[in-house]
Amino acid sequence: MKRPNGIRPGDLVVSRNRKWNGLAHWVVPGRYLGEDECGHWLFQGTGEFISRPGAALYTQSDAVLLVPHTGDYAATFYDGEHPGGVRIYVDLALDFGWEQIRPGVFEFHMIDMDLDVIRNRDTGVYVDDEDEFAEHAAAMNYPPEVVDRVQTECDRILAAVQTNQTPFDGRDAAWFQLGRA
Repeated sequence: MKRPNGIRPGDLVVSRNRKWNGLAHWVVPGRYLGEDECGHWLFQGTGEFISRPGAALYTQSDAVLLVPHTGDYAATFYDGEHPGGVRIYVDLALDFGWEQIRPGVFEFHMIDMDLDVIRNRDTGVYVDDEDEFAEHAAAMNYPPEVVDRVQTECDRILAAVQTNQTPFDGRDAAWFQLGRA
């Protein structure tokens, strides 16, 4: 994905997710850190207010979000303080976009396609929400080519997380350090 025009390290980026049918999902603020060969990195610190319809909370650990240059996913890396033991949470997603709201404030948005690949310190690496993906595919009329595309990407990401392939190779540590500086 191309670098958003005018964005600089330290700029506020609000990540706004929605579902296939256009309904709102998670809204998470962060700070733009920069980019590498994998994509754009955002720091989402402890104590940030995040919300979705029906839920809101203050984050209990630091995270860095990777918006990849290519691929149908967004990956959130958590530090060791995540209360549920989550280390990597990959949302399978489509229709990525950036919008400048005003100088120094941007929005990143995507369609969350339900499937998630998770690495948890206690339960290992697994795919989550397969039931939700099947239910939404039927209820929201996902086209068959979209179902195939998301499932294929999910399989690819699962293998990459399981085998610590780029970008799941520990590079998030440097982005955490930069975000906390």
